[in-house]
Amino acid sequence: MRALPSRALRAKVRRASGALMSFPAILLPLFVQVFLTFAVLIWMAVARRRALRGGEVRPVDIALRQRAWPARAEQVGNAFANQLELPLLFYVLVILALVTRKADFLFVVMSWMFVATRLFHAFVHTGSNVVRIRGGAFAVGAIILIVMWIIFAARILLPGMPG
Repeated sequence: MRALPSRALRAKVRRASGALMSFPAILLPLFVQVFLTFAVLIWMAVARRRALRGGEVRPVDIALRQRAWPARAEQVGNAFANQLELPLLFYVLVILALVTRKADFLFVVMSWMFVATRLFHAFVHTGSNVVRIRGGAFAVGAIILIVMWIIFAARILLPGMPG
């Protein structure tokens, strides 16, 4: 097997250490987060439809968003609502990072870390729903996203900042 030429190796190291990442690399974590949101939305719709068809809840009981859904439908509905809260700031950040060309390897790694916490959070939220574990996953994801925003803001506002 032939070794990589030194120029190609240097290019790979530059890409991994701070140069811009490709659009697919930047957008893939966002696509996974969007897919998760749609998956929980569909799950919620199925759970609510079953509750309505099974007579567990009447349309008049939920017409004004009253909390009358059976526990399982409410649990999945809450998980869906949560996918529309914190991830909104992630979506905005990804778009801004693309537009300003500030999405590097660190950004992509942190994006995957954030999405992993959202996947775990949704898994716990729709499963055991242990608040301590779910809250921990939420907090870790929030901290990652805060750090991502701080790094992004520093790269935009401070001249000479890498990225």
